[in-house]
Amino acid sequence: MCAYVLVAEDDPKQAELLSRYLEQEGHEVLVVHDGRSAIDEARRTDPGLVVLDVMMPKVDGLDVCRVLRAESDLPILMLTARSTEDDLLLGLDLGADDYVAKPYSPRELMARVRTLLRRTGRSHGADRQVFQAGDLLVDPVRHVVTSADTPVDCTPVEFRIIETLAAEPERVFTRKQLLERIHGFDRFITERTVDVHVMNLRKKIEPDPRRPVRLLTVYGVGYKLTRA
Repeated sequence: MCAYVLVAEDDPKQAELLSRYLEQEGHEVLVVHDGRSAIDEARRTDPGLVVLDVMMPKVDGLDVCRVLRAESDLPILMLTARSTEDDLLLGLDLGADDYVAKPYSPRELMARVRTLLRRTGRSHGADRQVFQAGDLLVDPVRHVVTSADTPVDCTPVEFRIIETLAAEPERVFTRKQLLERIHGFDRFITERTVDVHVMNLRKKIEPDPRRPVRLLTVYGVGYKLTRA
C-alpha cells in the first residue's frame, strides 16, 4: 500500500528519518522545510498524504492544515512537540485526520500512515489509474502529463482541467463543470478564464493549436478530449 507523501518538517534530521522510513514502506517522498512550500507543493502535486509538522517557519502547520483542508480532502497527519489535549483538539478541529506527538516511535508512525491511507483510499500501487486519451497520458498520483512520451509542463489549474477531461474522453464538460473541478486552486477564476487555460493547454498538446484535433470545443456547450 504505497502513496506519494509530502513531508513538511523544518528539522533536517527529522525530515531525513521520516523519509527513510516512508521510502522503506515503498512510498514516494517529497520533503519541504517551511509551511509556504508545503502549501505550494500540495497544490502542485496533490499528494496521497501530507505529514505535517506544527512548528514551521513562514506559515505554521496549523495554518497550513487550515488552508489545505479548505481546498481539498487530502489526508493530513500532524506531528507536534505540543502534547496537550487542547493542542490535539485544535489540530483535529482544523481538519487533520490524525495527530502524533513528538517524540514518536517510527514504527507507530508508519502504522498510523498505513491505517490512514487504507481508510482514505489514497494509496496507489500496481492498480494505480493513469488516464489515457490517444498518446496523451495523465498520471494523477505523480502529477505528470505526457504527450507522445514528451513531458507536458502544466500549471495546477491546467493539470486539473486535463485530468478531468482525460478521465472521461469524449465526454463534453461545460465551462461551469470544469470551473467546479478547479475552483479550489484559484478562487477568482471565472468561466471566461477557463477558455484561457484551455487555449494554453492547446499550445502544449496540439500539433497546431489554431486547428485543435485533441482538445475540442463543442460550441454552445463546452470542451471535450478526443480518444484519438
